[in-house]
Amino acid sequence: MHLSYLASLGHYLPELIVCLTMVGLLILEATYDKHERGRGMLYSAAVIGLFVAFCISVGSLTDQAQPLFTNSVVIDPFSGFLKIIMILGTLGAVYLAAQSKDIYSEMKAEFVILATGVLMGGMLLASANNMLILYLGIETLSILSYALASFRKADERSSEAGLKYALYGGVSAGIMLFGMSHIFGVVGTIQFSEMGARLSELSGTQIAILAPSFFMFFAGLGYKLACAPFHMWTPDVYEGSPLPVTAFFAIVPKLAAIGALTRVTMVFFQDVNALHHSWIALLQVVAIITMTVGNVGAIGQRSIKRMLAYSSIGHAGMMLMGVVVINELGARAILFYGATYLFMTLVAFLITSFVQDKYGNDHFERFNGFIYRYPLMAIAMSVVMFSLAGIPPLSGFVAKFNILAAVIEKKYYVLAIIGGLNSVISLYYYLKIVRLMVFKDVESDENIEGLGFVNQAVILGLTVPVLLLGVFWSKLISLAGAAKILIQ
Repeated sequence: MHLSYLASLGHYLPELIVCLTMVGLLILEATYDKHERGRGMLYSAAVIGLFVAFCISVGSLTDQAQPLFTNSVVIDPFSGFLKIIMILGTLGAVYLAAQSKDIYSEMKAEFVILATGVLMGGMLLASANNMLILYLGIETLSILSYALASFRKADERSSEAGLKYALYGGVSAGIMLFGMSHIFGVVGTIQFSEMGARLSELSGTQIAILAPSFFMFFAGLGYKLACAPFHMWTPDVYEGSPLPVTAFFAIVPKLAAIGALTRVTMVFFQDVNALHHSWIALLQVVAIITMTVGNVGAIGQRSIKRMLAYSSIGHAGMMLMGVVVINELGARAILFYGATYLFMTLVAFLITSFVQDKYGNDHFERFNGFIYRYPLMAIAMSVVMFSLAGIPPLSGFVAKFNILAAVIEKKYYVLAIIGGLNSVISLYYYLKIVRLMVFKDVESDENIEGLGFVNQAVILGLTVPVLLLGVFWSKLISLAGAAKILIQ
């Protein structure tokens, strides 16, 4: 039974609050003089709006799954869990933008507004239940992201980042739209639930015709997820964008895309047929290439930001392994991975941002002897690097273990072995930072202004979950296990 549009709005509160927050911020920003630097009220309004959306999302996790707006959007525990992670990621990026010097002070209000808009697109993408809403979610997320990437107008690298992002994004969106139109032509519907049922009734000839269309459809989601071979934009865009934007890109668009891909896979490909096998084969090949390209590419990097860009490609490949499984165990592993990835990414980017603000670059050498100057920050950075590499007993190890356990249960042994080998490869570049911080002489004794008491406390607070979720992980695993996808 479908709810009326008015009744549907009552179940769509987090998205509505984020949308109203964005509109409110636009109105509030318009009241500022363009030379005015104090924007405390705008940040407060953004944090309040996002916090309210976060609280409602947490409260609705236990609600029954419900299709809304004539089944075009679905609200279920899986999308709710992802939205919580994305809201927290946006809050972290807003805090980083307020502290960072990498965004012009007169542009910081625009960053908050655009980031809220990207979050809205990500939330729509995570709940999309038909092809049209999925495309609208991707485009809402993408178009605002292009502006964010080119925020530093006086910096050629930032302009290049925005241009590359827009060009690659436009091409991938066109390819995806062509594939979607062909799928609609064969299946006759854009609704996910109806498509899943009709795909199981197709003849062998129809499946052979449709398979290339699904590969083109994957191009759009693969681009946002930054998985190979759609990853080409990632290192240059991440490096050229302001650091708060890079941190934001590493979390919100990536998790929105993995959520949409997980829903599509579980709804469309439950029945075993030739299309199912071709889709799973595609995901396995892409996961293997993505992990390998990301981790091998990160080895030779000199910039921390660029290294984290390649690292994020490797983590996208790891999360893709959870999609391959096509069951609730894989979905649970993806959600837990996303939650731990959030905290690890925020800590790494916060520390890197303050170091870059001081020295004007984020090269590895800037961390020489860091433990002798800021021991707590060096410990926090080391914990995060060990966790990203998957060293026990940290949360990153539990996240990777759950992914690999789900893959092994489905007897994809080669995929699991390659995933484990890639984690070993990642040890090299993650531990390189730790080696420089601990064993190298101090490069400079100057204070880093951003690493004051408050910011250090925030960073340590974000590091705590990285430690605790590695030991006390059962509660979050249970919560992620209950966050199931509605399959009609």
